[in-house]
Amino acid sequence: MADATVTADVLRRCGELGFARAGIASARPTEWGDELRAWIGADRHGEMAYLRRHLDLMLDPERLLPGARCVICVADRYHDGGADAVADTEGAGPRGRIARYARGRDYHDVIRRRLHALCDELRAEHPDAGFRVCVDTAPLLEREYAQRAGLGAVGKNTLVIERGLGSYILLGEVLTTLDLAHSEPAEPDPCGSCTRCIEACPTDAITPWSVDATKCISYLTIEHRTAIDDELARRVDDWIFGCDVCQEVCPHNHPTELSRDASDEIRPEYAPRRTGFDIREVLGWSEADRREAFTTSAMKRARLAMMKRNALVVAGNALAQNDDPSLRARVETIANDDTEDEVVRATATAVLER
Repeated sequence: MADATVTADVLRRCGELGFARAGIASARPTEWGDELRAWIGADRHGEMAYLRRHLDLMLDPERLLPGARCVICVADRYHDGGADAVADTEGAGPRGRIARYARGRDYHDVIRRRLHALCDELRAEHPDAGFRVCVDTAPLLEREYAQRAGLGAVGKNTLVIERGLGSYILLGEVLTTLDLAHSEPAEPDPCGSCTRCIEACPTDAITPWSVDATKCISYLTIEHRTAIDDELARRVDDWIFGCDVCQEVCPHNHPTELSRDASDEIRPEYAPRRTGFDIREVLGWSEADRREAFTTSAMKRARLAMMKRNALVVAGNALAQNDDPSLRARVETIANDDTEDEVVRATATAVLER
């Protein structure tokens, strides 16, 4: 029998740790197994081979933590839905934008630190129970369990959307063998007849409740390791790391639709350190420069060659709008540099051949 007192205590502690939302879900196996197998079978995961490799783990949380009975789900809010301020770029070169979730401190560290603290407290009180912290990188279908836990419902763009909170949220979980009372699941389908995300996606990556990763700008600029197909590269626009287009157009993220409750405030760790990078700066980076730029950032997983490739894609799109001889010369230098990474050189050549 689930212990209501312990459940209430767990949720109270999550609130004290500063999470905007918290809930408890059953750790029963996924109900989306058939869809996941079909998605991977159609190669829509692209170069993310780990998804195929860890498919069995994703299907059942008990394979991650034997005896798991519940998933403690939490959410942090990282953006208020407002538009980016227009930067003063007079006299400056083109800039590459960063997805909003990656503009502050690395959310993996921000969330994981607090969830480990929660587990330490619970473990001291329940020494026979098992716990495992999961923050994005673990093979857990976190959006399904967040929906079960009442944190929000999965929208047509496959992101969790919570009415009053929007989709600019970051998720974390604790798998546990504790028997806790389950939260009321979120009502499904927060989208209704709205298709704004589908219509706005620059690469036509979205179909209702599914995203073809091989077309998604976030995938192309973060997970994709090889050269980006030129037709897709032309649609990347100025995104150098990630993409927010489907969230920018979502009505749930409009400031007038968002809650003003103090508990929904954005944590200071997510305050933007920067919104983008000067393209010329990135093209001239050394490995040491990359490491310094990405200190404490979720972007640190992006390799130097990937960032230069992305910067070249943005440069190519900028040149298509306004031919800048000095920038074109910089691209030519990279294309002819035998010491440069092969993918970077290939991207520079593709830009020059447009």
